[in-house]
Amino acid sequence: MAILNGIVTVLLVITALILIATVLLQPGESSGLGAIAGGAETFFGKNKAKSMEGKLALATKISAGVFIICALIVAMIG
Repeated sequence: MAILNGIVTVLLVITALILIATVLLQPGESSGLGAIAGGAETFFGKNKAKSMEGKLALATKISAGVFIICALIVAMIG
């Protein structure tokens, strides 16, 4: 069990670092007063999943899920 605990703990730390990096690399959502009138929606906003923003959002969601699962495993083992 000690080996499994060590492996999951290392995976937890790596996932935490990836999660921190992906959150920090994402741009802010504030677009000023243009968002009030709907000016923030552009052609590129509609294809967001194919852009770097969409890929970072997907990586954030996946790493958050892996982080939660690893944290639960460490809590159950330890």
